[in-house]
Amino acid sequence: MKERVRFDRQRITSNSWTEYPILRFSEVPDIDVELIQRPEADPVGAGEAAHGPATAAIANAVFDALGVRVRHLPFTRDSLIAAMEATS
Repeated sequence: MKERVRFDRQRITSNSWTEYPILRFSEVPDIDVELIQRPEADPVGAGEAAHGPATAAIANAVFDALGVRVRHLPFTRDSLIAAMEATS
């Protein structure tokens, strides 16, 4: 919804964490994470377990509310309007 590298005509302008908008924990929908025992598989992505489901949950909420699928991040006002105009 927020995460995006910002540019001007010459360079990246979001060059610090204070200028790089990210979703706060208080803004993330509730997610149930289940850990599956798979000793034969290499452990990968353990620190990012909620990223994909949170994004999918927000995308599904947008679809439920507006009736359009938005598949590119970040979800912005303009991208939502463009998605709604494309389906009408």
